[in-house]
Amino acid sequence: MEDATPVAPARGGHDAAQRVLDRAVREGGVPGILAQVRDRGGSWFGTAGVADTRTRRSRGHEDRFRIGSITKTFTATVLLQLVAEGRLTLRDTVEQWLPGVVTGNGHDGATITVRQLLDHTSGIFSHTHDQAALSTQESYTPAELVGIAVSHTADFPAGTGWAYSNTNYVLAGMIVERVTGRTLTDEIADRLARPLGLTGTSLPVGADPALPRPHARHYTKLFSTDPDAPVHDVTELETTPYWAAGGMISTVADLTRFFSALFGGRLLRPEQQRELLTMVPTRDWVPRATYGLGVSRVMLPSGTAVWGMGGAIFGSWSYVYGTRDGTHMLAVNINADWVSGRWEDPIGIFTELLEAEFSYGCALGFASP
Repeated sequence: MEDATPVAPARGGHDAAQRVLDRAVREGGVPGILAQVRDRGGSWFGTAGVADTRTRRSRGHEDRFRIGSITKTFTATVLLQLVAEGRLTLRDTVEQWLPGVVTGNGHDGATITVRQLLDHTSGIFSHTHDQAALSTQESYTPAELVGIAVSHTADFPAGTGWAYSNTNYVLAGMIVERVTGRTLTDEIADRLARPLGLTGTSLPVGADPALPRPHARHYTKLFSTDPDAPVHDVTELETTPYWAAGGMISTVADLTRFFSALFGGRLLRPEQQRELLTMVPTRDWVPRATYGLGVSRVMLPSGTAVWGMGGAIFGSWSYVYGTRDGTHMLAVNINADWVSGRWEDPIGIFTELLEAEFSYGCALGFASP
């Protein structure tokens, strides 16, 4: 059923979603999970498990957590607003704004456009693939991250392939700062967080490792698949290696509000909205996904399409997806980066949750082609 349109449930009809949350803890072994749905009927919040494995405190609706690559959507939205203001274009090259920064080993900023940064067709090696280089010092500047990337061979010539690269969004953040003369932290706050009332959303300044309260503890096995791997508490985490690509903090309520506004056309002009949702094929990434400018479209196994973004960082996995018009969105977070049982990773749990929330329309025959 190609591109089936989900049908919103009656208010209070989120029992199937709650059952998935319960199974994630009972069968998947995650410490805690929480989710919020925002639709025309209002909002629903569900939770299971704990925020703190020592005190057994439950996860709360206002819990802050690290959102990983969902940060990319905020960075892309700011940049697209600057495009709408005529301060740059998606056709501009990286070299125009950051002279001499992207060069060497097949990297050439003069051939890479802003659009190619945002849709991951630049070919720039992702600095996060070199974890050895990211363990040599306590914090990193954006320029140092780009330096790590260009010390490796480019993945492919710009525009000839697709590869997910966190360095693309570090460069996008650097361009925002070059265009505006202000920090990306301030641009996100003034353009997005404050106008939308996203009181739990922020991009940390510099090397600040703190996670604002209230929050869940964040637990990591360092992405090990060994069920007996030791668990580390990484609630305090220095996130300069991720910055504009994955350093932000938010809440489930803020995420559904932001994506509802974004997909509802309230943050971008129509031309930039079309650019945001112009998708390209992906490779070796989320199954059945295409990628736009900081957002993605995922086809669920049932045939229902959802739009949004996901993010993973040490101790935290998050997803926020929903309808293309933003009228029905779901945000979910696990305060860990592993899962056991029949799921290979938290994406398996998130997919079941999205199916529970969005795919019943297909089963009932209500979906339109």
